[in-house]
Amino acid sequence: MIDQVEMMRIIERLRGDAVVVPAMRANVGWAEVSNNVRRDVPASGAMGKTCSFGLGVALARPEIKVIVFDGDGSLLMNLGSLVTAANKAPKNFYHFVMDNGVYATTGGQEVPGAGTTDYAELGRAAGYAHTYEFDDLEDFATQAEEFMNQEGPVLIACKVVPNIRLPEDRAAGRGAPARRAPQAISELMEDFGVAAGR
Repeated sequence: MIDQVEMMRIIERLRGDAVVVPAMRANVGWAEVSNNVRRDVPASGAMGKTCSFGLGVALARPEIKVIVFDGDGSLLMNLGSLVTAANKAPKNFYHFVMDNGVYATTGGQEVPGAGTTDYAELGRAAGYAHTYEFDDLEDFATQAEEFMNQEGPVLIACKVVPNIRLPEDRAAGRGAPARRAPQAISELMEDFGVAAGR
């Protein structure tokens, strides 16, 4: 299995000016490595909608890469988004699925299909232009530049070590993803030259 933060460090080095949309616990890892928070839009309060939000950004700004760090549990709540993304076929869309087998943000309960669901195959069947699956960091690092330069939509499923938010941390309010989504959206709109409220 892959250490999520180390995998994200590799993508950070390749991101350029890409917009990054991390879901739930992926936001915790991405916050450790990101060097351009004005292009980060955490989707910590929208479980199941990360792919859809990232797809909307990719369609609105086709000249800018959009990287989505989705969770397996989050994606399972909105599997139809795979078909929608494939149908719209944005060439600038890079969809990472963090396959850790659990709902890490709510204490580590097993997701349906843990250990048997093949997210790369789901993406391929939905019609993604390219799909990959990794469970080894070295293999991921070797191919990262290649898949980040392919025309999307690209789905990259990664078997990652769970970063579980423990119940006692939830009760104490510790370990929660940064709640900066409204500010992040405003900053992104500003960067794109879009006035808020229009």
